[in-house]
Amino acid sequence: MKRVLLINGHPDKQSYNYALSEAYKKGAEKTNAIISQINIADLDFDPNLKFGYRKRSELEPDLINAIEKIQKADHIIWIFPMWWYGYPALMKGFIDRTFLPGITYEPIEGKSLPNKLLKGKTSRIIITSDTPKWYDYFFMKSPAIRQFKKGTLQFCGIQPIKTTYISPIKNSSSNFRKNWLDKISVLGEQLK
Repeated sequence: MKRVLLINGHPDKQSYNYALSEAYKKGAEKTNAIISQINIADLDFDPNLKFGYRKRSELEPDLINAIEKIQKADHIIWIFPMWWYGYPALMKGFIDRTFLPGITYEPIEGKSLPNKLLKGKTSRIIITSDTPKWYDYFFMKSPAIRQFKKGTLQFCGIQPIKTTYISPIKNSSSNFRKNWLDKISVLGEQLK
């Protein structure tokens, strides 16, 4: 039985990202998958990696719980907005505090690349933006997607990673939004 984890990185619970998360969940509930969810905005933690990697900050209970969910998951769905060609500060803080040595990767002395502790997991990134996809891809070279996909998820062994880019959100019609909710629900039914 597949374990699916939904992680929402938007700090605003009234955002369209939450509707997307619910649409995926609704679709996935039609399968026999075990579904769990993390809304980063609901967690009680300090997003600041105070000591860098010199010394580990004590993990708050919400982060311990989140790490357990990430480690148990087979397929992880990340839903977040792109702001200034990156992801929200709260989500960055969550990653800084949970994707740690010995948890998601293990450095190997004398080697450039670590032992990837999240091997065997797959992922989908669902990213919302006001930037047209063509502009993000051709002119900006998709920095948010590249950083997160290659610099975080693949670095820790997760692959394949598929991406769904939804744009533009600002001033989008209710029909545009509904169509995307339907598409995301289908992805949930397919556990993709």
